[in-house]
Amino acid sequence: MTARIILQLAALLGALGVGIGAFGAHGLRKMLEASGRFETFETAVRYQFYHALALLAIGILYHLRPELRGLGTTAWLWLGGVLIFSGSLYVLCLTGINKLGAVTPIGGVLLIAGWITLFLAARQL
Repeated sequence: MTARIILQLAALLGALGVGIGAFGAHGLRKMLEASGRFETFETAVRYQFYHALALLAIGILYHLRPELRGLGTTAWLWLGGVLIFSGSLYVLCLTGINKLGAVTPIGGVLLIAGWITLFLAARQL
């Protein structure tokens, strides 16, 4: 993965986070509160934003230090983690399919693995 792609993914995840968050807060709030899933939805948006900002940072670092190949792995892990973690929570909130809760931890493990690969890549600095 290149620095340009990482930065574009960060921008995309950030833009989607704003859109999804606004839609949840304004268009879906009553439904989410009625189902008791508003906080879950907010958690999904929050983790998406955390990792969009983190991708932005590693995209910049990767642009400056392209020899830090582990940053590409970090980006892939975070992208997969956000898609599975936040994505499964979004689907859970919108459909009520509780079985998706079993998938969410896989996304969390990918997010954690991304932070570990960042730690390992940073040892090269």
